[in-house]
Amino acid sequence: MRDFKVKEALPKDVGRAIARIDPDDMKSLGLEVGQVIGIEGKRKTTAKVMPCYVDDRGKGTIQMDGITRENARIGIDEKVTVRAAESKPARKITLSPLTTTGRLEKDQDSKYVGSLIEGLPVTAGDRVRARLFGRKTCDFLVEDTRPDGVVLITSSTTIHIKTKGAKVERAKVSYEDIGGLGPQIQRIREMIELPLKYPEVFERLGIDAPKGVLMYGPPGTGKTLTARAVAHETDAYFTSISGPEIIGKFYGESEARLRSVFETAQSHAPAIIFIDEIDAIAPKREDMGGEKQVERRVVAQLLSLLDGLEARGHVIVIGATNIPNTLDPALRRPGRFDREISIPIPDRNGRLQILEVHTRGMPMAGDVSIEKLADVTHGFVGADLEALAREAAMSALRKIMPKIDFEMSDIPYQALLKLEITMDNFLEAMKEIEPSAIREVFVEVPCVKWSDVGGLEDIKQELREAVEWPLKYPQVFEQAGTHPPKGILLHGKPGTGKTLLAKAVATESGVNFISIKGPQLVNRYVGESERGVRETFRKAKQAAPVILFFDEIESLIPRRGSRGDGQVTERVISQFLTEMDGIEELKGVVVLAATNRPDLMDPAMLRSGRFDLLFELPTPDEKTREQIFAIHTKNKPLAKDVDLKRWAQRMDESTGSDIEGVCRKAAMLAVREHIHHKAALVISSRHFEEALTMIERQNVNRGESEPPAEPVV
Repeated sequence: MRDFKVKEALPKDVGRAIARIDPDDMKSLGLEVGQVIGIEGKRKTTAKVMPCYVDDRGKGTIQMDGITRENARIGIDEKVTVRAAESKPARKITLSPLTTTGRLEKDQDSKYVGSLIEGLPVTAGDRVRARLFGRKTCDFLVEDTRPDGVVLITSSTTIHIKTKGAKVERAKVSYEDIGGLGPQIQRIREMIELPLKYPEVFERLGIDAPKGVLMYGPPGTGKTLTARAVAHETDAYFTSISGPEIIGKFYGESEARLRSVFETAQSHAPAIIFIDEIDAIAPKREDMGGEKQVERRVVAQLLSLLDGLEARGHVIVIGATNIPNTLDPALRRPGRFDREISIPIPDRNGRLQILEVHTRGMPMAGDVSIEKLADVTHGFVGADLEALAREAAMSALRKIMPKIDFEMSDIPYQALLKLEITMDNFLEAMKEIEPSAIREVFVEVPCVKWSDVGGLEDIKQELREAVEWPLKYPQVFEQAGTHPPKGILLHGKPGTGKTLLAKAVATESGVNFISIKGPQLVNRYVGESERGVRETFRKAKQAAPVILFFDEIESLIPRRGSRGDGQVTERVISQFLTEMDGIEELKGVVVLAATNRPDLMDPAMLRSGRFDLLFELPTPDEKTREQIFAIHTKNKPLAKDVDLKRWAQRMDESTGSDIEGVCRKAAMLAVREHIHHKAALVISSRHFEEALTMIERQNVNRGESEPPAEPVV
């Protein structure tokens, strides 16, 4: 028998009744791997003991999931006593559903639930979780066991599900159900659990305990989910209000509703009040017109309740918003919201943890790589990854839909047991789900590989080093004490492949890609153009790592003083300069720009620290032209008389777009002959000759500044 400090479990252990401790502690207690142990907190429960991983050893801790912690009536960082326990096989168990289950009244459904919880050690009064097909879970209360005491559910155990009179509640959320927010949850726990559990610590120190936390971040990152987990993990009274439900139509009704929420919380102290979408009831008062007197009074009432003459007591307020800059500044000071916590878009490790949470109970095939999915889902927030897992399950379900008889009264769970979700299902689902963080500016990049770009080997290697290496080898850059370039400018004659290179960089690096056309940011209203630049960079920072591509950038940042359009252009250029290399660091964003007139750009943009790398794309030489011909004639039915080397020599001083145009025109001439004259569909040297003649004639016509004058009669 020994005491251990409780820590949260690994996401994959949730619902499996597993407790992990140090192997040395197992040895000292005489425990074997998988042995049933008794855990005593404020209540006695049971679990199977397993060794913890190397990083968690030597700390005297025990890792338990939220269900086992609830069964022991214990919280994180509290102490429990562990001892060996004797278990007997269960003959019969009576379960009562605690969360919504659908129809689980038939014998085969009881057998199905029994197969899901087989192997769990339980005692009467415990909560157990069955993970149904896909992501759905159902919690049950163990009402009775035969025999009494600690029993082990086996394949021969009779499961009786008692649905009548069962109190169905919302599924509880624990810290293990949140992925990628470890540091943020730790800070919230410091702010909330410490004052509620140990208020005497603050009294001895002679300081006031923190009273408010404001969580802000993009939609779908887990703000509301975190508040629900805090509510479940603490024993405090919890009440949740949504901003709009406070507003009433009668004079003074809105303020009275707000006061009643705080009064109820104070009567049940210690308590937590969670205000979701707080920006709806506390916007900036200076931005309100005279017609918005109700909103002004609600803001004033909320301010006085948070920090008025009357003490708030042991009541902590959690606010959540995705637009913190619209909140009244008086709210965002110490004493009201003492700490502001940013809930960011998850990075690669965060996405991996979130995917592990949402694929926890899925019947996945062996080819599914969660690590690879985490690598390619840049910009996805938690809600997007949840939707991705759901859509993958739906993709797998569609394949068996034709086999289902829809005249059946219901489809038994057993019919779904053979279903597997493959990597192809996830890749299919990715076509349906877009990253919500950059949905307004998300660009579907055409699949252009490095092999689709002829020549330019040195520039392609430089782009790999500038864009791909910082993502794949960040630790190497840290060891070298350097940082990757912020900006890359591609310039050269029209048709040399600047935009094509940008597409190839976006495809090969696998990061998010935001494409901006310069004129779309220009607005006729004062300040709106600069705001457009700020918003573009803000979204890019949120979705990092990201490539921000500006095509024809000289139209957005021309030389200052070169135009007679007043101060608008100069303000836009100044905003762009500060975003590229200002006080705020541009992290995880590579600015890629293309222009065929770098002489028209403002010189301040071309210095090191803004556009670090300037690449001039030359007119292709003969070898490169031959490669470009090979790329554009790939998969085309060429005749034997077509000599690509000869055509590369013929098209001297031509650009890549010229060569592409000749290949496309030759193919169209062959298609025309095939349709009109029923000739074989073959592209011959004659077609290339005709195409080249037609394009040269078009270029001559295009080069004329004005048509020849008509003779005077």
